[in-house]
Amino acid sequence: MMRDPFGEHTQASSRARLSVLGGEFTVRSTDAALLELAVEAFGRLPTQRLERKPPRLTVQLVRNELPQTWAGGEAPPPPVLSAGAGLLCATVDAGNFAIVDVALARALISVSSAMLAHAYYARYELIEFAFLTLASRAQSLVPLHAACIGARGKGVLLMGASGAGKSTLSLHALKCGMQLMSEDSAFVALQTLHVTGVPNYLHLAPAALDFLTPGALRASIESSPVIQRRSGTTKFELDLRDVRGDVARAPLKLVATVCLSRQAAACEAALEPLDRKEFVTRLRDEQPYAMGRANWRGFERRIAALPAYELKRTRHPDIAVGQLKELVAAARRPA
Repeated sequence: MMRDPFGEHTQASSRARLSVLGGEFTVRSTDAALLELAVEAFGRLPTQRLERKPPRLTVQLVRNELPQTWAGGEAPPPPVLSAGAGLLCATVDAGNFAIVDVALARALISVSSAMLAHAYYARYELIEFAFLTLASRAQSLVPLHAACIGARGKGVLLMGASGAGKSTLSLHALKCGMQLMSEDSAFVALQTLHVTGVPNYLHLAPAALDFLTPGALRASIESSPVIQRRSGTTKFELDLRDVRGDVARAPLKLVATVCLSRQAAACEAALEPLDRKEFVTRLRDEQPYAMGRANWRGFERRIAALPAYELKRTRHPDIAVGQLKELVAAARRPA
């Protein structure tokens, strides 16, 4: 019989400390390459502290040598999500999974050598899943499928389905001097309406280059790695930590929500107010995951009390960003 069949006594050879969504993580790993993947995702990020005493969280990364279970050369299958006994799980196969224990403020991530060969999926679907889930649940944050940009500490959520233009507007907001919090996921503290996120990567379709003149920013995008989404679409993965721009250094105070429309604006003025009923309908339609959280009702009441707008497509993203800058400048911080 094996002396240590569960690997309980395997010592972590590598360690790191990372700050994610205001949570302070101690990360231990049996494999340096696996730890580097976590550092690649969350290293060099702003602290984004939401609480005076941030939660202390622990993640264990384990390299697993089980053989590949999917066809050679193909991407791994997507993880299956499940829950039970207070645990949240994302499972690809026997060697690739993430288990999050919110009550004990810890997570275990297992990655095989075959999965590590597909580093994007290992990072995005297992490592980022575990870190973001643990940090947001530990602080009861409301998780939203939305981008967040702002200025002078005030933030605006940009909501819209995939392909609505969140990433392109985020890029041009950064280019035009606004603060960028995140392009696709925003997390809101219910009591204060502060928004945090992970300003690590910006994922841009090749068509986003059509609106950029030659220069350092365009060159950075063109030299970025290209990733393939599960949908089959390919995108540039621009590392924001290597780009000149005002990445948000602290949580932004939410002052408004903007719903992006695929409809073209009839004139230069593309930003139109939404009444409360219409906004709440869109909010519920676009945020099914957040609606399942226990704090949703309180959050819905608070965000519906803020101004909400619809932003139609403009002939150039900079026009829309100009109107968003004016919106943020004129907005008053909510109490």
